[in-house]
Amino acid sequence: MRRRPLALALSTTTLTAVALMVLAGCSGPAAPREVPAGAVTSTPSASAAPEVTPTTDAVAEDPTCQNIIPQATADDFVSLGWSAQSEPFRIGSIELDEGIQCKWGDQKITTDRVQMFGWARIDDADATAAEKELVASGWRREVGDAGTYITEDPSWAISTDGDGYGITYLFGDGWVKLADTRQSLVLVEGPQ
Repeated sequence: MRRRPLALALSTTTLTAVALMVLAGCSGPAAPREVPAGAVTSTPSASAAPEVTPTTDAVAEDPTCQNIIPQATADDFVSLGWSAQSEPFRIGSIELDEGIQCKWGDQKITTDRVQMFGWARIDDADATAAEKELVASGWRREVGDAGTYITEDPSWAISTDGDGYGITYLFGDGWVKLADTRQSLVLVEGPQ
C-alpha cells in the first residue's frame, strides 16, 4: 500500500497549521455567543468598569471529516484532488454514535493511497470494553502522556510510521482518536 509520505504530509500541513494558529492569535475578538433562552444578562453602564465573568465553553460541533483535522490539512487534501469518505466510528464490535471515521483519498481512481482519521466521544465503560476487545484480538496497549494507545500488531500492518506503528487508537478523557499510523494522530484534533 503506497501512501503519501508522512514526513511530507506532516511538514507541509504542520507548517501550515502553525502559521494559521499564529494568525488566529492575531485576529480580532471572537463572535458573540448566543445567550440561552431564559438566561439573565446585564449590560454595564458607560461609567462602570467592565466586569470579567466566567463563561462556559461552547459545545463542540458534531465531528465531520473537515473539522476533526486542521483546516489546512483538509485544504491540502482537496488541492490534491482528494475527498473524504465518511463512515461510522467503529472499534471492533462497538459503534460510537457521536463519532466519525474518514478515509481521505482520490475517489475518482482506484487506489490504496489514502489517509485515515477518526474521532468520537466515548464514555469510560465503552472505552474499557473497546480496549479489552482490541487487546484480546492481538492489538498492543501502551500508556503515554496523551492517553492510552492501542495499536495493531506491526506484523499485520499494511503501512507503518517511522517508529513501526500502524493503525492506532488513542483513548483520552471522554474521547478516542484514530489514525492510520500513530504519528498521524497529531493531525486529529476533534471537532473545531
